[in-house]
Amino acid sequence: MRLANALLGAVQAEAMLAENARSSPQDLALAHHQHLATADAADDPEKLVGFLRWQALRAPGRKSLAVGAGRVPRCGPMSTRLRAIARDTVSIIERGGYATPAGRWAHLADDVARAVAGTRLYLPGQVLDPAPDTGPDAPAAGPPRIEVTNESTLRAARRLAQDGPEPACLVFASAKNPGGGFLTGAQAQEESLARASALHACLTAVPQFYAYHRAQGDLRYSDRVIYCPGVPVFRDDKGRLLEDSYRVAFLTAAAPNAGAIIRIQPQAAVSVPAALRARAARVLEVAAAHGHRRLVLGAWGCGVFRNDPALVAEVFAHALAAYDRFDHVCFAVLDRHPGTPTHIAFTRAFLPGVGW
Repeated sequence: MRLANALLGAVQAEAMLAENARSSPQDLALAHHQHLATADAADDPEKLVGFLRWQALRAPGRKSLAVGAGRVPRCGPMSTRLRAIARDTVSIIERGGYATPAGRWAHLADDVARAVAGTRLYLPGQVLDPAPDTGPDAPAAGPPRIEVTNESTLRAARRLAQDGPEPACLVFASAKNPGGGFLTGAQAQEESLARASALHACLTAVPQFYAYHRAQGDLRYSDRVIYCPGVPVFRDDKGRLLEDSYRVAFLTAAAPNAGAIIRIQPQAAVSVPAALRARAARVLEVAAAHGHRRLVLGAWGCGVFRNDPALVAEVFAHALAAYDRFDHVCFAVLDRHPGTPTHIAFTRAFLPGVGW
């Protein structure tokens, strides 16, 4: 059944590719041959589906992902600049690379193809097998090293990626649009990650995550998590192209939209803390199942979704205490407000003897 479903998905993806790109059978056969030789898709049909999705992104003649997003662009000079960066990022992904500041060609196509092919959607209740807790890659004994920094997720991810194994970073996701307002000039955390990396290409490979949340109407959303491995990051916080890209894993999950719940679904407000607890635990479970020992978390859902920073910090403190499979956890809490109240809430939660 798993093979049949995967092959059905491959046929559907192939049909989409043929429709969008008018690719010849020879082109499709070549794509299959290349992937079977390099990714062992014959042993993992899901990789074949992911590869065909990636080919659809790159197909000549298809409508660019940067066009027709169906969302109203934001106004102002900064939004105009961010939209231009987003369009350029989509173009880089479709071309498979970019010219670095020093003038050399940075090849990304292989990394992007692997990241898209490896992207997985985990459903609520889906049983996950944790990575082995013995051997050279096993977590260290005892609680993890935890730091709370006033920096962006991108900056923290780059710092961790430079001094150890690939970190896994939590994406503060829109439940309904891959990359949130990435294409329309929005400035929140998910959008900054999508502008700087191949995250958007991975998220568009799992449209069912967004279709479910658009259809179900519950603003608490769900415990669905998208896992994207080895995603190349090739820009910094200011949108500048990097001389050397680096790779991180992304864990994409939507926090409950507490602000909208209070306004529109007040009867559900009492269950928001429980939803946060379950979802935070699920994020950690997915990270552990893929063997990640180093995480970049943060003030998840504390922006436009209006979740209480103290509650979110407490939820993560308890989840980490119960799930001791990590060595290093950075809470990257970029707080530009006077007095940095959100950053302080996380600092208090992780002071020695508090929250553990």
